[in-house]
Amino acid sequence: MRPWHLDGTRAAAYLWQMAEPTNLNRFRKQQAREKKRAQADENAVKFGRTRAEKQRDKAEAERATRRIDGHKRDA
Repeated sequence: MRPWHLDGTRAAAYLWQMAEPTNLNRFRKQQAREKKRAQADENAVKFGRTRAEKQRDKAEAERATRRIDGHKRDA
């Protein structure tokens, strides 16, 4: 008995049809998008703060500065 890929039937020819060509640029662009998205998520964790958080920190820093300046002695 011969192997199925050598028997010359239409079924064998159908199984050996070429696959659809793939566009490598599409995969490269998708990979680049995923990399940028991962970097953006990392930056959001590292630097991302809401406006209220920034204002609260600024107010606390100003309060601390006024408190320190109020306790200074004149020499």
